[in-house]
Amino acid sequence: MPKVLAQGKTIECEKKANLRKVLLHNGIDLYNGGASFINCRGIGSCGTCAVKVEGEVSAANWRDNAKSDRTCLTILLHETYVRKAKLRF
Repeated sequence: MPKVLAQGKTIECEKKANLRKVLLHNGIDLYNGGASFINCRGIGSCGTCAVKVEGEVSAANWRDNAKSDRTCLTILLHETYVRKAKLRF
């Protein structure tokens, strides 16, 4: 089972779980500022859920760069460390 380390919490989850769903389900403060109210709700179109990820996750897709991943498009494979990304706006 993969483990996610985020904001001082260690969370166990199923392999191939969606990172955004895991973080939100476990009370991790994912969004910055107004993005907690104004976001795409996980369809991958806004980028407000982007985090820095260290560990093995699904390959970045065409919408992401190598330094941050959108949690809504990230599938967990092994132990992963997550840090909030800075606002891009």
